[in-house]
Amino acid sequence: MSASLPEKLDPKIKPADLEVKDAQLIFNSVWKRLEAEYGRENLHFPRELILLGGAPGAGKGTNSDFIRQVRDISSEPIVVSQLLSSPEAEAIKSRGGMVGDREVVSILFRELLKPEHRTGAILDGYPRTKVQVECLKMLYDEMKALRREFADTPHLVHFKQPQFHIMVLFVEESESIERQLHRGRQVISHNEEVKRTGIGTLWEERPTDFNVDLARNRYRVFKEQTYDALVSLKQIFHFHFINAQAPLSVVQENILRELEYQSSLELDPRTFHALNHIPVASDIIMHARRDLVVRLDAYEMQQTELFHQVIELIESKMMPIVIRHAISGYCSINTENAILESPIALKMLIDVFSERGFHASVDLQRDEIPVRFDLKTGEVHCRQKKVFRIAIRFKGSEIRRG
Repeated sequence: MSASLPEKLDPKIKPADLEVKDAQLIFNSVWKRLEAEYGRENLHFPRELILLGGAPGAGKGTNSDFIRQVRDISSEPIVVSQLLSSPEAEAIKSRGGMVGDREVVSILFRELLKPEHRTGAILDGYPRTKVQVECLKMLYDEMKALRREFADTPHLVHFKQPQFHIMVLFVEESESIERQLHRGRQVISHNEEVKRTGIGTLWEERPTDFNVDLARNRYRVFKEQTYDALVSLKQIFHFHFINAQAPLSVVQENILRELEYQSSLELDPRTFHALNHIPVASDIIMHARRDLVVRLDAYEMQQTELFHQVIELIESKMMPIVIRHAISGYCSINTENAILESPIALKMLIDVFSERGFHASVDLQRDEIPVRFDLKTGEVHCRQKKVFRIAIRFKGSEIRRG
């Protein structure tokens, strides 16, 4: 009797190794076809890919548009289940074929190459198998390789640093089942109204939305397939776990916080290092109030006379003008007061207004004023006039109307 397949294999090779090798074969086959069809210089995949997974009833549909808005993604989410109903997938089925991992990867990669996904894409329903996980890793590696390959060419602009996010909207099993059944009740009510009035379109009636056991099984399939596949990528890509049991406003606050702009992750490394010496606004404002208090106390303790002169100038000459502009919340004051020729006095003025809740900025205008004309030489002698133009902004008052 001939030996069975496992007996012919090297005993050192583990089943997981076979899966990786299968993924490598699938990826290489798909990739070579794409290279031949598009050309390597035209393999422009999305620079940002958000892999969105969610427990049944976790609100993927509700939050997809919010995520697109946060990340400025213009294209509609790519839903793998819909891709598998595409003409290409249906043609495979009509020939008696199965839409396996090779076909899923091929159809998906072609979709990702469409121009509308260039800046970013949300991917719903991928990966779901270990083979698909490995193919995603290889896509990421190939995207980085393409960037290196075209680094010194005009094509580099099309090969941005790839950025993949894993986002999981999670609810517990009992909550998931309740939400699925609640949706079922809504679907029935909606469809009955559509049938009665003839207005609107019928919603899909899914068996899992009407049966507790089916709803529970759907949740378990999510945990055992989709969730495990996404978590396996946690060490490679940015991973965002969102507790979706909270109210929608809280869930979206969490999504916003998770996807905040992170320049070190999104900019090209060369660009990031060129900008890195400039402080981030959030770092500056974090301790702005504390630093303002320290400066004001230092003025009082160390430069008392000048500080009080600046306060007197603000109180007696400027505040009466500011008060008259209380409704508009803006005024511009011109002054030639010599006190402000001291740079420290200007700093004091700005800090005092800041402490009182105003936003002040100062612009120095120099004008040449003729004072004498020499009849013999025709020379005009001028003096320099310094005018400090102080713009003061604050929240104006609303006019109440009867």
